[in-house]
Amino acid sequence: MRAVVETGGKQYRVAVGDWIDVEKCAGEVGDKLSLESVLLLQDDEGITLAPDALAGAKVIGEVLRQDRAKKVHVFKKKRRKNYRRTQGHRQSFTRLKIEEIIKG
Repeated sequence: MRAVVETGGKQYRVAVGDWIDVEKCAGEVGDKLSLESVLLLQDDEGITLAPDALAGAKVIGEVLRQDRAKKVHVFKKKRRKNYRRTQGHRQSFTRLKIEEIIKG
């Protein structure tokens, strides 16, 4: 069974046993996290897209780690104007292992 879930403004295609990096969610390592915003379910019977059929569907995942991604360097320059700015950014993320997909 596969599902498409939305969290943190992004959509992820998941199956049981997969791990995904999502935007930082509240929870400690080892906690179970429920993703309620299921957009699509695919199983042996076919694909389910109807919002009323997906009302009770959810994806349960275990928090594997809370971490920060690699640094992204932002460099701005305007030539011949002596303007240079450097900035770095590390985005926080939560790594989830998909444990279970529940149909609605």
